[in-house]
Amino acid sequence: MNACKAALRSAAPDIEIWENEPMSRHTTFAIGGPADLFLLPRTAQELSAAVAVLRGMEVPTLLLGNGSNMLVRDTGVRGAVICTAELDDVRTGEDGTLTACAGALLSRVARKAQRAGLTGVEFAGGIPGSVGGAVFMNAGAYDGQMAGIVCRTDYLDGKGEMHTLEGAAHGFDYRRSIFRDHPDWTVVRSTMQLAPGDPAAILDKMTDLAQRRRDKQPLNYPSAGSTFKRPQGYFAGRLIEDAGLKGVSVGAAQVSEKHAGFLINRGGATCEDMLRLIALVQKTVQERFGVALECEVRII
Repeated sequence: MNACKAALRSAAPDIEIWENEPMSRHTTFAIGGPADLFLLPRTAQELSAAVAVLRGMEVPTLLLGNGSNMLVRDTGVRGAVICTAELDDVRTGEDGTLTACAGALLSRVARKAQRAGLTGVEFAGGIPGSVGGAVFMNAGAYDGQMAGIVCRTDYLDGKGEMHTLEGAAHGFDYRRSIFRDHPDWTVVRSTMQLAPGDPAAILDKMTDLAQRRRDKQPLNYPSAGSTFKRPQGYFAGRLIEDAGLKGVSVGAAQVSEKHAGFLINRGGATCEDMLRLIALVQKTVQERFGVALECEVRII
């Protein structure tokens, strides 16, 4: 990795580079072994330079935002992790648009829109993710999804060169986008088309959604949100609860007693604990109801 670090320093002298950084510090599951290299670019130029160097040297590379939809193995990540957390600029336009960089938290995006009197992104205010990951997986909640508001995305290709997608070219579908088909592409920023609204009414809606989350979800424990995708015609949480799995544990990994669709880390859970619990839930639901549960969480 020394040659890689030297090349990165040459291309982006000010980029932060950490070695053997525990991924448990950077995922909402609070699980994961060390990454060989952990990069923290602060500008789009540093991001582009890092992508170009790593791809050019054929170093395996993982893009990370808030780490809210991934389960990292206990052995960690070989190669490099690029974290976009510092790329968090959010700006509104006079035409009802909001442009946010990949590392901007969705909660911050929703607050910025509310203060500007723009409606349409309230659904995302409680999703514990960043813009890049949300676009990647077409994140959604409470009948809203990124597909309904994202109109343009600037991204880097595998060589670190900038391109732009517009409208239908995003390839949005349930919990997916064109970026899932091109893992070497990197979201830099996305523009959302919102509608004018009353700031007080928008805030009321955000407050209501936040309360509904607190009432129904185990927000006091590390998790990745809903662990499984919604099977057609069913709700994953209901199937898991009806299978009698609420509260079931493997090590320190547990099916939440508050919402069975959430698998939580009660403290010190390993990736192996969580994987065994995922497998147990899938096996039990398949046997009881003949329904195959597919993970929404990415296993790294």
